Amino acid sequence: MADATETTSSTEAPNPGAKFPPFDTTTFASQFFWLAVTFTFLFVVLWRVSGPRIKGAIATRRGAINGAITRARQAREDADAAAAAYDKALAAARARAQGLAEETRQKLNAEIAGAKAEAESQAASAMAEADARIDATRTQAKTHIVDTARDAAIAIVARLTGETVTADEAAKAVKG
Repeated sequence: MADATETTSSTEAPNPGAKFPPFDTTTFASQFFWLAVTFTFLFVVLWRVSGPRIKGAIATRRGAINGAITRARQAREDADAAAAAYDKALAAARARAQGLAEETRQKLNAEIAGAKAEAESQAASAMAEADARIDATRTQAKTHIVDTARDAAIAIVARLTGETVTADEAAKAVKG
């Protein structure tokens, strides 16, 4: 069974005498040459092209970070200044409010004192008028009592003794 296309069932390389190229000692010189050329090319590319770009990117980032830090410090200082101004304005507003409250309290106390004095004056006046009316009523009542006692004395004497007594005599008897 010999065909024109022969297939092999093994995994061997078709050239059994060949060696793996990196381990072939006959090619070391050319491999070393191309290694040196490739390394030199990559070194020059990194040194001349990529290096400055990387340094530029790092410098740009460093500048952006330093700028952001500077802006953050400035914002913090501005915020601290705004907070101090706010606290100062708040303290001034509190002091002004306390002053207005004290002024209002004093005005109200003065109005209350005035109203109280006026009410006390009116009460004293009303009490004086009431006392005067009471005194007048007492005097009038005493007069009526004396008149009633005199009339009663006249009536009692007339009934008990049958004699008539004058009003002056009865008044002297009632008083004395």
